[in-house]
Amino acid sequence: MAWQRTIRNPVGTSGVGIHGGEQVNLTLRPAPAGTGIIFVRKDLGIAIPARAENARDQAYATTLNLRGAKARTVEHLMAALAGVGITNVFVDIDSAEVPILDGSALPFIQMLRQAGFSEPGLSIPEMQVRKPISVGDRERWIEVRPGAELSVDYRVSYDAPAVGRQRFVGTLTPQRFATAIAPARTFGFLSEVPALKKQGLGRGGSLSNCVVVDRNRVLSGALRFRDEFVRHKVLDLVGDLALLEYPLRAHVVANKAGHALHVAAVNELLAHPEAWELVEPERVASLTVRPYTDELGSETALAG
Repeated sequence: MAWQRTIRNPVGTSGVGIHGGEQVNLTLRPAPAGTGIIFVRKDLGIAIPARAENARDQAYATTLNLRGAKARTVEHLMAALAGVGITNVFVDIDSAEVPILDGSALPFIQMLRQAGFSEPGLSIPEMQVRKPISVGDRERWIEVRPGAELSVDYRVSYDAPAVGRQRFVGTLTPQRFATAIAPARTFGFLSEVPALKKQGLGRGGSLSNCVVVDRNRVLSGALRFRDEFVRHKVLDLVGDLALLEYPLRAHVVANKAGHALHVAAVNELLAHPEAWELVEPERVASLTVRPYTDELGSETALAG
């Protein structure tokens, strides 16, 4: 996404935060070139730039924190913004958490298409990785390698037979993100619910906004993809990589990773400027709206 882009018109929605359980109103507003993505806590009067330096907590979600003002669970919206190439936007929220909506990035992409796009004709450099960097340990890790465009090899493994081992490999073009990644919903395990509640998390979670797994059963209805779980991890990765503030040209390999490792990889890249350079890329065509048929055969109208 080589060109700075904002939305043409304001657009909003409301919903519940999956962890805090509070109702929140969210409005996206156009922003001038060079602004970046700014979360505005309207209830506090504090603006929080979506930058790696402000990502201070990654327990079950990515949280931005500036002087005690938080914007929680930003990753799905950040992924949608990255997926359609929005580089400048104000995100107004009147509570501490972005609404979960259906648990995926798809409602946000649909909102963005409804708002329309505006480009000032100014480019934005892309971060071209030249040397590999890695974070994690022998079991859970991420390696960011040189690549001509953003591609991912993401692997997960869970004890629950309903999930098991899954792997997603592919180049994340705008259209592929919109159709193959954005619809994948967040997920959780029934056995972990009591522990989450004790931590004050998951208070807004339900079968309508989360794929809930009980060992070998999925309790929340049909999956959108057979491998929806790993696809959602890719969605989270895209949202967390957006904290770089530049589109990334790299091949990212992740094994049993999560938000903490995603953000650690972002920080590792930023700490090693010798591993990358900023380059001016060619224009990428805008996305179009078209139906897609997922791997289970159901057709859904998707806004790219």
